[in-house]
Amino acid sequence: MAKKKTKFICQSCGYESAKWMGRCPGCGEWNQMVEEVAITGTPKRTFMHSEQTVTSKPAKITDIETVQEPRVKTKMKEFNRVLGGGVVPGSLVLIGGDPGIGKSTLLLQVSAQLAAIKSRVLYISGEESVKQTKLRAERLAVKEEDLFIYSETNLQLIHSAIEQLSPSFVIIDSIQTVYHPEVTSAPGSVSQVRECTAELMRIAKMNGIAIFIVGHVTKEGSIAGPRLLEHMVDSVLYFEGERHHTYRILRAVKNRFGSTNEMGIFEMKEEGLEEVENPSEIFLEERSQGSSGSTVVASMEATRPVLVEIQALVSPAVFGNPRRMATGMDHNRVTLLMAVLEKRVGLLLQNQDAYLKVAGGVKLDEPAIDLAIAVSIASSFRDQTTNPTDCIIGEVGLTGEVRRVSRIEQRVSEAAKLGFTRVILPANNLGGWKVPAGIEVVGVSTVNEALRLIFGK
Repeated sequence: MAKKKTKFICQSCGYESAKWMGRCPGCGEWNQMVEEVAITGTPKRTFMHSEQTVTSKPAKITDIETVQEPRVKTKMKEFNRVLGGGVVPGSLVLIGGDPGIGKSTLLLQVSAQLAAIKSRVLYISGEESVKQTKLRAERLAVKEEDLFIYSETNLQLIHSAIEQLSPSFVIIDSIQTVYHPEVTSAPGSVSQVRECTAELMRIAKMNGIAIFIVGHVTKEGSIAGPRLLEHMVDSVLYFEGERHHTYRILRAVKNRFGSTNEMGIFEMKEEGLEEVENPSEIFLEERSQGSSGSTVVASMEATRPVLVEIQALVSPAVFGNPRRMATGMDHNRVTLLMAVLEKRVGLLLQNQDAYLKVAGGVKLDEPAIDLAIAVSIASSFRDQTTNPTDCIIGEVGLTGEVRRVSRIEQRVSEAAKLGFTRVILPANNLGGWKVPAGIEVVGVSTVNEALRLIFGK
C-alpha cells in the first residue's frame, strides 16, 4: 500500500513545499499555501488508456512533412476569427470570464452549430444538471439531435463517456469542478486542475477531438489556478464585458493555430449571443457632438481595424497631488504623454487631474493611439472641441515627434467607410499606398504641428 504524506502547494503558482509558509517563494503571494495529501510510490492508473506506447525517434526538420491544419467553421464569423479561422480538431481551448458573463451560453450556441453539421458534440456540465442545461437550450432554440448533454464531474466517468460516444467536439464546463479520482486534493486545487487538464490534453491529441474547457477567473481578472494551465492548452480566450451592458468581447491572448490578440464582438439578447460584424459603428454610435476631450482613433486589433473614441477630462487638482486615472489604456502611457505635452508643447498639466477612458469597454495597448490621447488631453485642458469627422493616428516619441505606424491603409479605409472626411497621421506614412475616395489625409511630424492643425493655434 502506498504511503501517504502531506505537502503544501501554492494555489497561485503551484509551488510545492514540505512545510507551510505564509508567503510563497515562487510567486510572492500571501496565504496561498494549502495542505494536500501526496502519495509516494507508484499508484495504479485505472483509466489512462490514451498513454502513448509507440516510441518516436528524432527526425531532421527538412524530412518532416507538414499539412495545413483542417478547420471546422461555425456560423459565428466572429468566433471563427478569434480562433484563427475555425475550430482545429485535436485542439484544447481554454475560455475564461467573469461569472454570469455568458461563457456557457456562448459554448452552448457553438455546440449547436457544430452539431448541425452532422458532428457529434458532447456538452459536459459540472455545475448544472441535465434539466437546467435543457432549459437554457430551449431558451436558445437549440434542438440538434447530435448534441449530447452529460452532467458529471468525475474524470474517469467523463473519459468512459467520451470513449463510448466518440464525439468530434467536447465542452467541459468547468475545469474547476472536474476531479481526478486518484488525486486526493479537493476539486479546483492546483493538483486537480493540472492532472485533469493533462488528461484532457492526451484525450484531445490521441483521438483528434477538439475540447473546450471553461475556466473561472479571479477578482484580478486572470484565470483561476496556476499559470501552468494556460501554458498547457493550445488557445486561451477571454470573454469580457460588463453584466449590466449587452456587448461582450471575445479576445484571444494565446493561439497556437492563429494570430493572438484577435477580438470578436457579440451582443447579448434574449435569444442568446448575436455577433456584431461592424464593431466600429457600435463604439461610435453614442459619441456626443460638440464636447471637448473627445477624439477618434483607428486601432488595430490583430488583423482588424477598429475605430474607437478616446475621452479625456482634465480639471484643476483639489488636493496637492494630482490624480491620473486611465480605463482601457496603459496608465504609464498616459503619464508619459502628459509629460511630453508639458515639456514639448508648454501645457501646464502638473497641477491638473486627468481622467481618460476608451469608450465601449475596449482595451487598447498599441502605440498608434498616442497622438489621439495627446489631442484628447489638450482638447479638454484648453476646453476646445475637435472636428467630429477627424480621425487621429500616430505614435508619439519623448521628443514630441510623431512616428509612423503599421497598416495605415487599412486604418484609413475603415475611417472612410464610417464617413470620416479627414485623417491626421504621421508624415512618414504618406505615400506608397492608395488613399480611398472622399477622405483627406494630412501628415504631421510633431505633436505641436498636430495641435496647430486641429485647434488653429
